[in-house]
Amino acid sequence: MIPRGTPICRVDRFGTAPAVGRSVPSAGTPIGSVVVVHVLRTILRPGWIVLGVVVIAFAAACFMLLAPWQLGKNSDTTHRNDLIKKAVATDTVPIDDVAVEGAPFDKNTEWREVSITGSYLPAKQVLVRLRSAEERPAIEVLTPFAVAGSDRVVLINRGYVRPAQGGAGVDVPAPPQGRVTIAGRIRASEGTSPGRGAHQEGGTLAVYTIDPVEVGAATSLAFDPFYVQLSGGQPGSLGVIALPQLDSGPYLSYGLQWLAFGIMAPLGLGYFIWSEVTHRRRAREAVEQSATPDDEPDTTRPRTSSKRAQTRADLQRASSGAATTATSQATDAAGIGHGPDTAHSEAAVREKLSRRYGG
Repeated sequence: MIPRGTPICRVDRFGTAPAVGRSVPSAGTPIGSVVVVHVLRTILRPGWIVLGVVVIAFAAACFMLLAPWQLGKNSDTTHRNDLIKKAVATDTVPIDDVAVEGAPFDKNTEWREVSITGSYLPAKQVLVRLRSAEERPAIEVLTPFAVAGSDRVVLINRGYVRPAQGGAGVDVPAPPQGRVTIAGRIRASEGTSPGRGAHQEGGTLAVYTIDPVEVGAATSLAFDPFYVQLSGGQPGSLGVIALPQLDSGPYLSYGLQWLAFGIMAPLGLGYFIWSEVTHRRRAREAVEQSATPDDEPDTTRPRTSSKRAQTRADLQRASSGAATTATSQATDAAGIGHGPDTAHSEAAVREKLSRRYGG
C-alpha cells in the first residue's frame, strides 16, 4: 500500500532511472499537462538524446548524401546507355564533323564513331597499367596519332595486351607506319588522381588513367580534350575493348532503399518514444490504483490487533458465563429461602489461614 505522493523510482529500457522526487500526480492536475511533462521527461535523457541525434544524422545522410549518390549514378548510367544506343545507330563520320579542332569537348558526342586519316607516333607511346579486360589483367596501349593536313594530334587507345608472366617487360606490337585511316569512338577523359600521374616504369612511360592533359604534359604534345578508342579490325588495333553492357544496374533500387531508410528511421524513433511513454503511463496508473490514503480505513483486511481483542472479549464473556452458572447452581442446592452458609465459609477461611501461616 503506497500513499499518494510517495516518490516512485523506475528504470526505463535504457537503464536510466528518473530523478528523485517524481511522484504520482495529485487529483485535479490537467491530463494534457501530465502527458506533456512525462513525454519530455522521457525523451530529455542522455540515452534518448544520443539516439535522437544518431537517427537525425542518419536520416540527413540518407536524404542528402547516400540517396543522391545512388540516384546520380543511375542517371549517369541511363544517360550513357542512351548515348551508346544513339551512337551505334549512327554512321561513322569524319572527326571534324563531330569534334572541331580547338573546341571544348561536348559530352553528348561521346561514343560517336569517327574516322581519322594520319599517322601514328610510336615514339610517344604510353602504357595504361592496372586495367582489366574480360575479367583478366590487361595493359592498354595509348599511341598519339597526327591528323593529316593539320597540326592536330589525337590520343588513340589501340586496345589492350596481356601482361607478361613474372613481371617481365610487355611485348606491344608496333603500329603501322605511314599514312592510314582509322575509325574509333570518342571517349571522355578519365582525369588523374593526385599522386597517380605519368611515370617511368621499365623504361616505358606509364599512367593509371587515360587523361589527354596528363599524357600531353608527359610527352610534350598538345592533345584534344578527349581520346579515341580504336574499333576492332582497324590498322594498329590490339585487343578490342568491348562496349559497356546497356544495363542500368542496381543504382535506382539502392537510391530508393536509402530514401526508405531515411523515412523509417525517424518513424522508428517515434514508435519507441510512444512505447516508452505508454509503458510509463500504465505503470503509473497501476501504482495509483494500488495506493490508499492514510485517512481512509481499510475495511477489506481486519487488523491482527482487532482479532486479538475480539478473542479476549470472547474469552471474558465465556468465563463470566461459567461463573454465573456455577453461582446459580450453588444457590439452587442450598434451597429457596435459605441464606448463605456463613459458618461453613468462616471455618473454611480459618482453616486455609492456619495452613498457610501455621497455628
